[in-house]
Amino acid sequence: MKKYIFITGGVVSSLGKGVASASIGNLLESAGLKINFLKLDPYLNIDPGTMNPFEHGEVFVTNDGAETDLDLGHYERFTHIKMSRKNNLTSGLMYNEVTKKERAGQYLGQTVQVIPHLTNHIQDRIFDVPGDFIICEIGGTVGDIESLPFLEAIRQVRLKLGDSNTMYIHMTSVPIISSNQEVKTKPTQHSVKELLSIGIQPDMLMCRCETPLSLEHRQKISLFTNVALDQVISVPDVDFIYKVPQVLFDQKIHERISHQLDLKPIKVDLKDWSQLIKKYDQASKEIRIGIIGKYTSYHDAYKSLHEALAHAAISHDCRLKLYSYDSESLTQDQLKSLSSLHGMVIPGGFGTRGIKGKLAAIQFAREQGIPTIGICLGMQLIVIEYFRNVLGYKHATSTEFDNDTDTPIFSLLEEWQDKSGQKKVTDDLGGTMRLGASTIKVKSDTLTFKIYQDASFEERHRHRYEFNFNYADRLEDQHLKIVGVSATESDLVEIVELDNHPWFIGCQFHPELSSTLRAPHPLFLSFMQKGLSLGGK
Repeated sequence: MKKYIFITGGVVSSLGKGVASASIGNLLESAGLKINFLKLDPYLNIDPGTMNPFEHGEVFVTNDGAETDLDLGHYERFTHIKMSRKNNLTSGLMYNEVTKKERAGQYLGQTVQVIPHLTNHIQDRIFDVPGDFIICEIGGTVGDIESLPFLEAIRQVRLKLGDSNTMYIHMTSVPIISSNQEVKTKPTQHSVKELLSIGIQPDMLMCRCETPLSLEHRQKISLFTNVALDQVISVPDVDFIYKVPQVLFDQKIHERISHQLDLKPIKVDLKDWSQLIKKYDQASKEIRIGIIGKYTSYHDAYKSLHEALAHAAISHDCRLKLYSYDSESLTQDQLKSLSSLHGMVIPGGFGTRGIKGKLAAIQFAREQGIPTIGICLGMQLIVIEYFRNVLGYKHATSTEFDNDTDTPIFSLLEEWQDKSGQKKVTDDLGGTMRLGASTIKVKSDTLTFKIYQDASFEERHRHRYEFNFNYADRLEDQHLKIVGVSATESDLVEIVELDNHPWFIGCQFHPELSSTLRAPHPLFLSFMQKGLSLGGK
């Protein structure tokens, strides 16, 4: 029978349940167990695709094209598991699916209710996740009305499967009052009380804290929450999130889980993982990378990108030093400061806000020889900047920014016109979002080919606008070259390179989504290698 670990959160949001879940998965996987994940999100959006990054952080895209919560990125970066649309369920999607069933008459005239119909639907999704050990994270905070159906569903799972096949882990905050440096356990006590009120007694507590909890504080928490002392786990702040598996391992959390789930003793092997952490701790150099974007004030908005850059830095025995520039308020002094960096990244995004600053940074980096990678929208702006400032098309832009432009270098596929003036018809993509993994082919005499060591590879996408291939002939015999296209539709441009620059690449896809600590993405590795060889200024 499958084993299920349910992870809930209390007191405040953003405690790090995703990293904790991923770390538990890391330990169990390293013991040879077949694991998988499920994230249950209480918001009513169908998915996070249209949500403001300032509120929700980045949107993580899976190979099968699902727009999901950023925690699925943590799951992939800490383990070998690849996520899919089966690994994320929102309240919005749940209500949508249940309503469709009702409209189709699948409930045979019943009054459709939260219990049992919604809770049964949630359990069906829980049981549908493949694997022997399923780590199920419930988003939000216990006490929020939105998460009640999910909590009721996981309460019922134990009734169906029994104590030895289910485990409840509750993550709480144990704050320190700054005025007297006093550790406060009361928020945790109240959070557990809230969980108990809906029928769930946690088997384990993971206590987030600034510093490791003392035995005295763990004893107090144990006493007032009815959780065994050895099941009160201290999860202090770390300087590198990939150290969390070791923190949990040192407290023998794998043994506690093994005992709760009635398993034979498991042996966790963290040797390879520990070597990667050791490289981070022993890194003697610093690499300075600038990110020019409009969400730079919120770290989670570019979470996968930050992590991918960190992966590559460690591989080069470096500590990553990130410099964030708000593209809406980029000054001339900030532009000049880019010269001191080893490299610059223009990340993806949507809309017109901040475009002017990004274009200015791209022009500066192109003219000053600063290694630069443009991702998705960043790639589009690399091409637009070249058309404007090198080829002389002063109105070159995207129809995303100006629908009435006379030089639509980028547009929706359905907006393209062939030489006869007829609309280009694209049955598969049309004007919809292009999502998920697809195959790319590259020319052999290019930097990209040298980086990938392959003429064909898969990458993940998330965009609506494509390079208007009617303008491709303008780039013939130019330094900016189209070097990669879609393997299925050759007029979908995937990669551009500037051949008279040390390192200047734009990619329509999102390489950061597939980078892991174990396998840093080759584009970022090459990007940093060139930056280090030039040394900054």
